Parts: sequence; C-alpha cells; structure tokens
Amino acid sequence: MNAIIQNSLKNSYSYKEYRALMQAYAAEGKTTGESTEAHVYYTHLNEARMHRLDKSLQLFPEVALQLDELRQDLIWIVLAETWCGDAAQVVPILDKMAAHTPKIEMHVVLRDEHPELMDLFLTNGTRSIPKLIIVDKISGAVLEDFGPRPIGAKQLIIDYKAAHGVVDETAKTALQKWYLNDKGMSTQHEIIELLKVAVV
Repeated sequence: MNAIIQNSLKNSYSYKEYRALMQAYAAEGKTTGESTEAHVYYTHLNEARMHRLDKSLQLFPEVALQLDELRQDLIWIVLAETWCGDAAQVVPILDKMAAHTPKIEMHVVLRDEHPELMDLFLTNGTRSIPKLIIVDKISGAVLEDFGPRPIGAKQLIIDYKAAHGVVDETAKTALQKWYLNDKGMSTQHEIIELLKVAVV
C-alpha cells in the first residue's frame, strides 16, 4: 500500500467519529481546516444537513443488491472537511453504502491534515472535496476514485459559472436544492458503476 495512503489511515475517523467531531465543533463554534467565520458558519449548517440525511437517506434496492454481490474486500478513504457543503451531502451516502456490506471499511480523513494524499487525487488541478478513494484491502492498490460531485451537480456548477462567471451563494443554494431533489440517487448509481468496472 502507498505510504501516504497508509499514513492517512492511521489518522482517520470512522464515520461515527467524524459525525461526533462535527457535532462538537458545530456546538462550540469551531470548524476543521482554516478557522474562518464562513467555515464556522458552514460547519454549523452542514451539521443540520447531515443530521437530516443520516435519518432520511435510503439505499436504492438495485444499489443494495449490487453491494450484496461484492466479493472483494475494500477500503474506502474519504477526504472531507466539516465546512464543505458537497461533503455534507455526499459523505452520508457513502456511509450508507459502506454500512450495508462487511466488504467495505470506510475511513474519513481531513483534507487539510493530509495535503500529500489530496494532491494524489486532484480534480482539474484543485483540491476539491469530497473525494472517495477505493482501495483493495488485500493488495493496497487504488482501484478507482470518485468526487467531488456526481455528474448532474457538477454540470449545474459548470453551467452556472459559464453564465455568471462566479460560484456565488445563489449557485450554492441551487446546488443544495439539486442534492435535495436527487435524494442520493446519482451518487449511489455512479459509485456502483465504478465498482462494476474496478472490482472483480
């Protein structure tokens, strides 16, 4: 296994631990990463979003069936930060998928504490999160990665930026509405398609 990946696992959180960290930080007016007023605000907002998603998210039956058929033991490493709106929407979905099968062991690592890992999985040269790294548990080989957004959400931001030149609060609100309407369907199906290709 790559030494950078191995080191990140030693300093990772389970999803339950990550949620506890976020809850504590939201209550205390703190944030992971750079401590700015905006990051503190978004950590508080994302805590409410993730609390709702933890209760309401469901796996689609066809996704659950595909996960049941997994034969390969996998490690999922998820790069995130408490202030990230996309992470607040995507990471609970990843947890639902991982929790469904003993074949997936999921770890959450903080991007800003693991820049070397993040730099191995840049998106168009940027440290965009969340980022899921799918690793074969036996060999340590990286099989695939996903993120930071499903295709529909990605296109929404591309189109908005092309029309307005910036990604502002209006764009962020539209993005959150997209996630709400999608109900996790796109993320679940896109990851299942990756697993079909990458996992034997």
